[in-house]
Amino acid sequence: MRDIVVVGAGAMGCLFAVRLAEAGARVTLVDVDEDRLAALRRDGVTLADDRGERMVRVHAATAAQIAPPVDLVLLFTKAMHSKAAAASVSHLAMGAQALTLQNGIGNAEALADIFPPDRVLMGVTDFPADLEGPTRIASHGTGHVRIGGFTAAAEPGPVAALFSSAGLAAEVDPDVRVAIWEKVAFNAALNAIAAVTGRTVGGMDAPPGRRLAAAVAGEVVATAAAHGIALDRAGIDRRIDHALTHHRGHKASMLQDLLAGRATEIEAINGAVVRAAGAAGITVPVTETLADLVRLMEHD
Repeated sequence: MRDIVVVGAGAMGCLFAVRLAEAGARVTLVDVDEDRLAALRRDGVTLADDRGERMVRVHAATAAQIAPPVDLVLLFTKAMHSKAAAASVSHLAMGAQALTLQNGIGNAEALADIFPPDRVLMGVTDFPADLEGPTRIASHGTGHVRIGGFTAAAEPGPVAALFSSAGLAAEVDPDVRVAIWEKVAFNAALNAIAAVTGRTVGGMDAPPGRRLAAAVAGEVVATAAAHGIALDRAGIDRRIDHALTHHRGHKASMLQDLLAGRATEIEAINGAVVRAAGAAGITVPVTETLADLVRLMEHD
């Protein structure tokens, strides 16, 4: 598995592209911004991490400029662009595996509309990555990747092994849907509250903020249970508490998007929970209220 296409040249896409290229893979970063692509072709990607700082050359192209065959398509766009991004690489679907490590619910389904479902993988990652310029990213600290199949016939093992060989510690998770939903619970609480209040993570560490986060977590757990997915509520609560206690200066991505005038991932996170709850015949009033508030702010 040596020919890899990374769709989405943001911080996470660039981090994975660099690490995989350093491990010997032929990696192409895909984006729709021609100026960004030109900068990547000219300057490569500079990565500052715990090993130091270096520049790594990667290929950069639009989706239409890439010819098959490829071994792996890695989707790293924002969730609201997943359908369009997957469609843009439909000509690469024959023989390739496709993997999403994006936030939210529905990304694997977008891939499975284009790629054979048995070749679609999905998962989560907590590797840190910050874009510090058009071609510079920073990633300090450790992280993990958990990968599973969209169907039982999918084979995530080779991709997990490839990532681990590139310093991206990965493991196969047969219950990866649990991991995805637990990350949704975390993001539905803290990202949405941050977007609405304009506060950093530490700014939400007060009784009202903790009550709101706990209410959202409970609603997501109930929604997942209604769909036959048992989440670890205590583990979600510990993760929220850890963020409120130790990541106090962090500005949540949904808040960053609003401040920059960009669309947020609200529909793939809180909005997706609301739709899943409705399909199961239950209500999630706090999650839905936060979703509507973020939608209202986007409308401005």
